[in-house]
Amino acid sequence: MASARENLASLVDDFDRHGSDIAAVAPRGLRQVRTTYSQLARLTRRFAAELSTRGVARGERVLLWGENSAEWIAAFFGCVLRGVLPVPLDVTGTQGFAKRVMTEVSPRLVVADRENIEQLETAVPALALEGLAKVLPQQQAVAIENLGSGDPLQIIFTSGTTGEPKGIVHTHGNVLASLAPIEREIEKYLRYERLFHPLRFLHTLPLSHVFGQFMGLWIPPLLGAEVHYQSRLVGSELIEQIRRERISVLATVPRVLELMRAYTLERFPDLAGRIQEAKKLKGWQRWWRFRAMHRLLGWKFWAFVCGGAALSPEGEQFWNALGFAVAQGYGMTETTALVTLNHPFRAAQGTIGQVLPGREVKLSDEGEVLVRGSSISNTTWQSGRAHQSEEAWLHTGDLAEFDEAGNLRFRGRKKDVIVTAAGLNIHPEDLEQALARQPGIDAAVVMETDAGQGPEPLAALIPSGESPVGEAIAAANRELAGFQQVRRWLIWPDPDFPRTSTGKLLRREVVRRVASGEATNDTLHGQDSDLNLDSLGRVELQSRLEQQYGIVLNDLALQEVRTKSDLDRLIRETPAAAPGGLPKEEHYYPHWTWHPVQQIIRGLFLDLIAMPFVWLLAAPRVERAEVPCSPLLIVANHVTSYDAAFVLYAVPRRIRKRIAIAMSGEMLLDMRCGRNQGNWFLNLVAPAGYFLITALFNVFPLPQRSGFRRSFRHAGEAIDRGYSVLVFPEGRRSEDGMPQPFRTGAGLLWKELGVAALPVHLAGLGELKARGGRWFRSGKIEVTIGESLPLEPTLSPEELTEELRREVFGPVSERNPAK
Repeated sequence: MASARENLASLVDDFDRHGSDIAAVAPRGLRQVRTTYSQLARLTRRFAAELSTRGVARGERVLLWGENSAEWIAAFFGCVLRGVLPVPLDVTGTQGFAKRVMTEVSPRLVVADRENIEQLETAVPALALEGLAKVLPQQQAVAIENLGSGDPLQIIFTSGTTGEPKGIVHTHGNVLASLAPIEREIEKYLRYERLFHPLRFLHTLPLSHVFGQFMGLWIPPLLGAEVHYQSRLVGSELIEQIRRERISVLATVPRVLELMRAYTLERFPDLAGRIQEAKKLKGWQRWWRFRAMHRLLGWKFWAFVCGGAALSPEGEQFWNALGFAVAQGYGMTETTALVTLNHPFRAAQGTIGQVLPGREVKLSDEGEVLVRGSSISNTTWQSGRAHQSEEAWLHTGDLAEFDEAGNLRFRGRKKDVIVTAAGLNIHPEDLEQALARQPGIDAAVVMETDAGQGPEPLAALIPSGESPVGEAIAAANRELAGFQQVRRWLIWPDPDFPRTSTGKLLRREVVRRVASGEATNDTLHGQDSDLNLDSLGRVELQSRLEQQYGIVLNDLALQEVRTKSDLDRLIRETPAAAPGGLPKEEHYYPHWTWHPVQQIIRGLFLDLIAMPFVWLLAAPRVERAEVPCSPLLIVANHVTSYDAAFVLYAVPRRIRKRIAIAMSGEMLLDMRCGRNQGNWFLNLVAPAGYFLITALFNVFPLPQRSGFRRSFRHAGEAIDRGYSVLVFPEGRRSEDGMPQPFRTGAGLLWKELGVAALPVHLAGLGELKARGGRWFRSGKIEVTIGESLPLEPTLSPEELTEELRREVFGPVSERNPAK
């Protein structure tokens, strides 16, 4: 175990030990791709064999740039097996930064998301992470000999929050120094872990960062844990995922905990008061008092592991008071992750824990944290080669203090300290916390300014609108000492401060914008450019904004946005907890229809009643190509309310039993709520009709006005469960059966689902509908199923939509070119 590990390649042997347990669950578009430990081990060794085949030698570099995934992990550990140095880049990094790193490290191979490979425009050989398993050799390679703790492991380039980017070289020993004491501690609790196996981590951190690697690469194999990767940081959605996937531990950064706290406070308005009342209660009594919160997150969830920045005392106390463990750690890229760690069962509130074994920490006269030990990297990569430092102690640039129990308490960055004309030190974090506690302020950044009377604090504020900013500042000043008073402030012009991909504040960028005049209030006036967005552009913009600001935007309100000021106003007025601004009668996305018993009932109904009925009444003629067994996106034109029944009749029985049908969300909502059906009697029986159509035809809502992104996610879940999804991209019925434009969302759905599409054309219905012809065994209804279409991922959603339209209506143009 920990004492026996000479290198990190040994973790791949742990993959084999965990066998069929799920190792990684990663989003791919609307899908969730699950990979077992044994599959991950095989993929890792196949990638190692690919490196060997290409002649990539020990010590050479491989650039790794993509979203968290099993393929990413396999490429990383494949490099580790062969002694090759992976150079992981932040997936949100810029093209320019990636090219600079390439120049620095001269990689022999680039492994990246397809889009990132296109950005690099490089002659270096490249492999796309998407579909990596299809191009790797079947043979497997094992770890090279004599791979020891002193061998280099990887190079991480980081811009940090101060200074220029630099490459930090980690050795196997650096990581093992952090991992070994934790592995020894884990061994004490492994017998209890069997009762809760598998532990499931929800991981929101990039694997290109050391904290992300610690929780996503090093710890999980020790426990056989199941890691769910997620990059979409919206509080309400993360909470839903924690409950749905039965997550045990959330590994994240403080900003995400703040987003989740805002959501819960919005959902339970009396929660803050109840927490104050429960302070004197025992632990089990608090757990029972706040059982609604535990139900919201799921009964298996119990802990947050937080790093990357300091969690506010208020945030830590909030989650502790609700009965959840909060473990914080302190480290940086140069320290190879953790220097201190709060024990999850013996946490000291308000601190970042005690110094881990194998490290030494001391404080300078100024309070700067100095670290040395075997986990500290003493090598940087510059000018195309490695350079070793002779410094005995690493100067972190962070200020801290020890409490009486030996816990380290973070005080801020050394360079951020404001030294007044009287020689007094002002720590911006103290002022920022006081300001953020006020109801009129959402966030604050304090920096140094000099108006002619010496250095003093200047606050950049994002107001919440709950009370005047002046009153909020006055309230904060009452909590501060006289020399700390905030006398100068400005309103930040954007809905949030600039941050890194892990949510860490880019303080230097805030300071730069204030110093250059970009962030003064004057720059906000008179600038109101039109956004000029089509419907697809709004979908993409909405996704980016929700990811950046951790909110769920109202779909209907976004449709009214025309200018940048409209957009800024909408973001400011949207609380972090807003559930999308939907009406109380929200669209319902059923999962009970996928239960095995319900599948049997639905199959019997379709085979014994519905399909014989279609044959008896309409006797449609069917022409079809071979239909694959795998889940498909089935796309058909829309003429009548019976179109889905004709499509079900035409497809093979093995497909028919496992189809989820997208139906007008507004129509289903009206049926479920018993309204808009024409008269009181139909309104009365509509809910029963809704239940029957949902149960017997496996329909789910596809709204036209709001909530369609949730519908897309449901379609992805259906595909993951082995169902095909049937959609009608025209959005409304054709009166004469002639083609109507396809909605661009069809191409987006196809791209995000990542499966083959099956075009279906219904003919004859328009003629019967227009002329009032008889339906009974007319023989005029034709259902044509074309060849399945493999997805071409490089095409845009607009191009994919056009391909679907062309394939669905191809039979029309072939029979009647004049039309």
